[in-house]
Amino acid sequence: MNIRFLLMIILTVLLVACGQSQIQDEATPANEVNQDDHQNEVPAEEVPESEEESQTTETTNEDAPAEVDVSQATTLSDLMVHYIDVGQADATLFQYSDGEQDYTILFDTGDWRGNEVVNYLQSQHVSSIDLVVVSHPDADHIGQLDSVMNTFDVGEVWLSGNESSSQTFQRGIEAVINSGADFHEPRTGEEYEIGPLEIDVLYPSSISGKSNEESVSLLFTYGSTKFLFTGDAARSDELKMMNSGIDIQADILQLGHHGSNTSSDPSFINAVNPSVAIYSAGKGNSYGHPSTEVVSLIKNSGTRLYGTDVHGTIIITSDGENYNIETNKDGTVSPGSTASTTPAESDVEEEPDSEDSSEVPADSSCININTASAREVQSIIHIGPARAQDVIDLRPFQSVDDLDRINGIGPARITDIKSEGIACT
Repeated sequence: MNIRFLLMIILTVLLVACGQSQIQDEATPANEVNQDDHQNEVPAEEVPESEEESQTTETTNEDAPAEVDVSQATTLSDLMVHYIDVGQADATLFQYSDGEQDYTILFDTGDWRGNEVVNYLQSQHVSSIDLVVVSHPDADHIGQLDSVMNTFDVGEVWLSGNESSSQTFQRGIEAVINSGADFHEPRTGEEYEIGPLEIDVLYPSSISGKSNEESVSLLFTYGSTKFLFTGDAARSDELKMMNSGIDIQADILQLGHHGSNTSSDPSFINAVNPSVAIYSAGKGNSYGHPSTEVVSLIKNSGTRLYGTDVHGTIIITSDGENYNIETNKDGTVSPGSTASTTPAESDVEEEPDSEDSSEVPADSSCININTASAREVQSIIHIGPARAQDVIDLRPFQSVDDLDRINGIGPARITDIKSEGIACT
């Protein structure tokens, strides 16, 4: 029995040993397959890293256009704004380019008796004009429009829509029609881009026949540099611009109405907050432009003041961020420095439409309401200082009867003026 017991123990040990060997043999292939599978798979912890790298690349690509835009903003070509010396009148030339494309804009066209605007544009190698803007129909703003249209290839013309019976206006309109240029009457809130230059229309929102007050007023933006022009807009119209909801702040302001105190309301100047103010006026003009009041206002605000009567043609060059100013002459504007009490022949703002001898008394000492100074006009009955300024602002008059365009002068007062016999055209 001991032998059997011993054999059973030996057999049991052998069976257990064989079973363990089989388990190890079966386990080995399974481990090898798992290792092969893991070698072909991407470890789970590497997937998020790959996604992060992809997102970073996309973000970089999205940032690239912004970087290009910034670069473009800093590489604008130079804009040159020429405040042309055209005497007792207005004319401003814009010149700039975008790549190989050149742009030219003319704001107002000088006085009707000269040819300074065409000559100056030709001296600046202008051959075509993208846009001509005439702020209003007065002869010292629309004066050389016909010559400009007949000399240059003009793409588009902007006018307020107000009209005048003057020969100068009629010639200008005829030249615009014959040129085939596009025509537009801009209104408050309109926005335009001509190449890299942006234009916001500040005024008028509508017209009612008040040509000076409803002058086309524009804000030009080049990069971050802004230029503001208001023609002969009055103080009340400046306040309307302030209340339009449009940001009227500008670096350079052309003072309204040649620096007259009928424009440049203190609150308007404060809202524009210009670093530089420029007016266009004739040297020794009989209107007292620029006004002592306006000169003092501008100087007291810390704004640099330039005038064509003192400095000649004024050129501002801007790269869209910075600007510099060059003048044709050296000088300093001081209050009252250009005022004169006697009229100058060159101060006549308009030619008469036609000769009307019935309006000219035989007495050669009559006061010509189209040429007389403010002081002389006040010699006429019913015309005091305020109305004298209105007479000058509303010139030309076809006849004495046209004085009814002045506020407060009706048929009865026209009769008095004509009976007095000293007013003539």
